[in-house]
Amino acid sequence: MTVIPRSWLFIPGDSDRKLAKAQATGAHAVIIDLEDAVSADRKEHARSVTGAWLVDGAHGLAPGQVWVRINAVDTGLWRADLAAVIGGRPAGIMVPKAAGPAQIAQISDVLTELETAHGLPPGHTRIIALVSETAAAAVTIPAYCGAVLPRLAGLTWGAEDLGAALGVTRKRDDHGRWTDAFRMVRAQTLLVAHAVGAWAIDTLHADFGDEAGLAQAAAAAAADGFSGMLAIHPAQVAVINRAFAPDAAALAEAQAIVDAFAANPGAGVLQINGRMIDQPHLRQARALLGLAAETTA
Repeated sequence: MTVIPRSWLFIPGDSDRKLAKAQATGAHAVIIDLEDAVSADRKEHARSVTGAWLVDGAHGLAPGQVWVRINAVDTGLWRADLAAVIGGRPAGIMVPKAAGPAQIAQISDVLTELETAHGLPPGHTRIIALVSETAAAAVTIPAYCGAVLPRLAGLTWGAEDLGAALGVTRKRDDHGRWTDAFRMVRAQTLLVAHAVGAWAIDTLHADFGDEAGLAQAAAAAAADGFSGMLAIHPAQVAVINRAFAPDAAALAEAQAIVDAFAANPGAGVLQINGRMIDQPHLRQARALLGLAAETTA
C-alpha cells in the first residue's frame, strides 16, 4: 500500500543545516526547493548541495519522502536542476508554474533520458504539478483530465504567486474565505486531481505563526477531500498531520459500515443508526480505514 503524504514541507535546497534537520521535522514528505527559496546567485550552489545530500542518503528519510521543486520551465534552469538531482533518486519533482499537460509531458521525456543514464527504471521519478501560479496556468487545470501523464502523482496550487499575477489587493474576503478566483482554482485542483487519480494537495497557510488559522485551514482541507497540505515551516507539520488523521469516532463509524455490508453480502443499501447507507458510503469507509492503516504502518 502506498502511504499518502499528508504534510509536505518545503526546505531550501541551499541550506545544509536545514537539510540535516529534515527527518526530525516529522513531515510525511519534504520538498527540497531549488526555486523560490533560493536566490538567483545561489542556484548552482543549491543544486550541488541538494544533489550531494540526496546521494548521501537524505539523512535517513525514506525514499518516498523526498521530492525536489525545480525552477519553472520558462526560466531555462530546469534541465540543469533535473540533471543535478535525478542521480540521487528522489521520489519525484514538483513543477512550479506548470503551464499545462504538454509541459508536464515535455519534462517527463527529459526525466526518461536521465533515468536511463542513471540506471533507474523508466517512470521512477513522479511529478507533482503546481497548477495555478499564473492566470494562463490556472485555466489549463481541466485539461489534465484528458491527458495521459503516467508520472503525474499529484496536483497542488498556490495563492501567493497567483495573487501577484492577478494584481489583487486581497485573497480572502471579510469572513476569511478565499475570494472567487482562488476558490475556483482550489476547487478545480481538487476535482481534477480526483478525476485523474492523483493526490490533491491544498496550498500552504502563509502565516506560520498563526497556529489556530492553520488548524482551521488544514481541517477544512481534510474535510473537503484534499489528501494533504503544503507547509513552509516545521512548526506547521504536526498541526497538518493531526488535521488529516482520522479521528476515533470517524473510524468507528467506518468500521460499522464495512461490518454491516460484510454481514449482508449483496445488499445495495442498508440502514445504520437511522441513516441510509449505500455503496458510495462503503467506498468512503474503506478508504478511511485504509488511511488509518497507513498512519499506523
